[in-house]
Amino acid sequence: MDIIYLHGLSLETLIGVWEWERKAKQTIVLDLDIGIDVTGAAASDSIEDTVDYQAVATRLIKLAEDSSFRLVEAFAVAIADILILEFEVAWVRVRLNKQGALREARSVGVIIERGRKVNN
Repeated sequence: MDIIYLHGLSLETLIGVWEWERKAKQTIVLDLDIGIDVTGAAASDSIEDTVDYQAVATRLIKLAEDSSFRLVEAFAVAIADILILEFEVAWVRVRLNKQGALREARSVGVIIERGRKVNN
């Protein structure tokens, strides 16, 4: 499997469980590793045969703007679902970094991996 990646995408979103976190949007930094077979795209040299990372970024920015998740875990699963269901990727690794969540740590977040179920 080949991987297209999109790392360091800054998303402004309302996220958190504490009352003070629910009052203003925070920056979440997203890293995506998207598993696909790029053979067709390499042969055709056409964006229609691959994952359009600009379209992915636009969709996820919109999700972040419109959402108000309490947990980064829920946000990460929503992102993975979008990639698998809407962009029809085979596999995705989502890394959400909630910088500044703990004063004592440089970064805090979650990494999840999801794949499409294959019917045999």
